Amino acid sequence: MQVSLPGLLVCVAILAIAYYARGMSMIALIASQAFGATAVVTLTFLGGSSPLIYTLFEALLIAVVAARRRIWLDLGSVFGSIRPIWILTSLMVYAIIGAWLFPRFFAGQTAVFVQSKIRGTVVEASLTPVSGNISQTGYFILGGLTTIVLCTLLLHAERIDQLRRGFFLWCGLHAGMGVVDFIGKNAGIGDILAPIRTANYAIISNAYEAGFARITGPFSEASSFAGASLACLAFSYTYWRRTKSRFSQWLSVILLFLTILSTSSTAYVGLALLCIPVVLSMSASVLRGRIEREEILIAVFMVMGVVGIMGISLYRADALDPFIRLIDSTIINKADSASGHERTYWNVKSLQSFVDTGGLGVGFGSSRASSWPIAVLSQLGFFGSLMMAMLLGVLVRGLRGVEEWVAPETAAVVMSIRNASFAGIIANSVSGGSADPGVLFFIAIAVVSATRVNALRTAAVFERHGRYRAIQSAPAFDIPGLSAR
Repeated sequence: MQVSLPGLLVCVAILAIAYYARGMSMIALIASQAFGATAVVTLTFLGGSSPLIYTLFEALLIAVVAARRRIWLDLGSVFGSIRPIWILTSLMVYAIIGAWLFPRFFAGQTAVFVQSKIRGTVVEASLTPVSGNISQTGYFILGGLTTIVLCTLLLHAERIDQLRRGFFLWCGLHAGMGVVDFIGKNAGIGDILAPIRTANYAIISNAYEAGFARITGPFSEASSFAGASLACLAFSYTYWRRTKSRFSQWLSVILLFLTILSTSSTAYVGLALLCIPVVLSMSASVLRGRIEREEILIAVFMVMGVVGIMGISLYRADALDPFIRLIDSTIINKADSASGHERTYWNVKSLQSFVDTGGLGVGFGSSRASSWPIAVLSQLGFFGSLMMAMLLGVLVRGLRGVEEWVAPETAAVVMSIRNASFAGIIANSVSGGSADPGVLFFIAIAVVSATRVNALRTAAVFERHGRYRAIQSAPAFDIPGLSAR
């Protein structure tokens, strides 16, 4: 085991900021997502696996909650009132069993893609137990436990302020380090954030695409940074539309530019998909005849952008050639590139492994794909994919049917977190290689589920009080059980 000093210093800094923000363990966990290639240790006995620092904060949060005196009563309340927790627990058990059993039961019967210890690249090999069965399953179980302990906290105390501060801290750190990386690479300074990329990953931070420096921030590559940028953008944009916050408005602008400047196909495809609900919402407002000021502002910026691009092209015809080459290489001809062919091959073989195992899957962590849904299907099989789809359904439903019993600020934060999780899922669906949906997914499940239960409890209290007041104010002959004498 090798300890990383920069990783430890980053953890200390996050803890100090979280302590000052009055929400040490929860805020630290959320903020740690900004460091996508920072690890504290490298576990040599697990094939060189290097857990990112968010796993350390997950373990810290779980330990803090587990040490509470009322932990068993709190767990009983969680399992008794939040039904999705039973689905999550079943999926965790299935993942553990599958990670141990399926690579042994179907050994040699299908092809998978694993990390080569010698060349450090992904290679095709016959199915067999690998270190990823332990490490990847461990990360997934840690995420599931994080959902459970967050539910125990959110069910018994009002912590919406901690959630809001944590997510804005995460988005602020992500945007700030993205700007630093952009300035450093374009000013000739170099990769300023290299010292904090301590994870044992293939680091691709000095790459160029069509003459543009790829923005990676504190992540290992541009696509990972783009995925996190999409999630942060979804959070800040949703919060801005619901609360009219000026801070979140400008944060959304910065994150939008960073997403575009990342030069990643994940960013552009994900951004196009995220624009669909925005356009539908604006269209609905037009049809209702109730256009909001923020929607007018968005339309004005879009028109100004189009006019600006047309003006530049008229002034100098070849001025936009670098951008055209960028779009051509990242979107139009991406599928025809060597990387596109390779990733397509991963997905095709992963689907074939699902068929070869009779729909049971190759086991969590046994292989990698190039799309999260395909990775889930190939590793968790039909039953695991069904349970994952049910958890996704929790996020899709959100606060539908109970939002009237939720405070406006609480609803804004919850829906912002939910949309951030969706954006992360979209990014993983474009280029994710693991069946693990990520820590943001587990946080969102806890926040949405606990808020729904609290809203239903509030509704029940109001209903009981309403009936009581109606009985008290009713005439004697209208009270059930009493005679009209």
